[in-house]
Amino acid sequence: MFDSICKFLVENFASDFATWLLGEPITLTKLSPSELSLEPIRADALILLQSEEVVLHLEFQTQPKIDIPFRMIDYRLRVYRRFPQKRMLQVVIYLQQTNSELVQQTTFTLEDTFHRFQVIRLWEQPTDKFFQSPGLLPFAVLSQADNRTETLRQVAQQISQINDQRTQSNIAASAFILAGLVLNKDVIQQLLRRELMQESVTYQALMDEGRAEGRAMGIEEGVRLVAINLLREGVADEVVIKVTGLSAENIQQLKLTEVDSQEN
Repeated sequence: MFDSICKFLVENFASDFATWLLGEPITLTKLSPSELSLEPIRADALILLQSEEVVLHLEFQTQPKIDIPFRMIDYRLRVYRRFPQKRMLQVVIYLQQTNSELVQQTTFTLEDTFHRFQVIRLWEQPTDKFFQSPGLLPFAVLSQADNRTETLRQVAQQISQINDQRTQSNIAASAFILAGLVLNKDVIQQLLRRELMQESVTYQALMDEGRAEGRAMGIEEGVRLVAINLLREGVADEVVIKVTGLSAENIQQLKLTEVDSQEN
């Protein structure tokens, strides 16, 4: 779920991410893994963008994974095989704070083979930089913020100043979902209006994802699956209620059902 939000933001606000990570607003276009040699590695968070001179490889992670360093070198070699003249920037962006040593890994080493990539731990990043571009706003609450509630309030205020309604809706929906990683009270629904969320293609995509999975059983089942996916990602009950429109009783029943299914 969070992977989908991050992909949406990068692909629709590529210039903002290029400015942040490359230092200049380079025009980037999507590079499909299928354009590279061999079968793509299964990686939900994989994002590849390219310009005439550079390939940007991003992976967003809520939890660290032991195979990340291998994925980095593997894709570096794939890109080199296809575009030997292009330089490449590889960045793993961790969304949720953790004490795992895996988030400190920036190299892949195998005997005489050595490869380095970049790692960004959002909770260590200055908050101000995420207020510099619309596409980065949803990440501000995950940064090195002293007061996350106040940070989300500022995000909401800046979102309200975006003139294009579609952009405003999409940024709001993205901020709504990502804030669920760090805020577990009703502050999110107080600061970000659901009506704005419902106008967003991001919000609709999340709902469609669940509907597609549950189409054979009907739309209600699809909404239930969206709620289950959010709960599995650790999103607070209040946020799930706001996004799906289900009641608190519905959410509690889903959580009990999930526990029963895991025990059986």
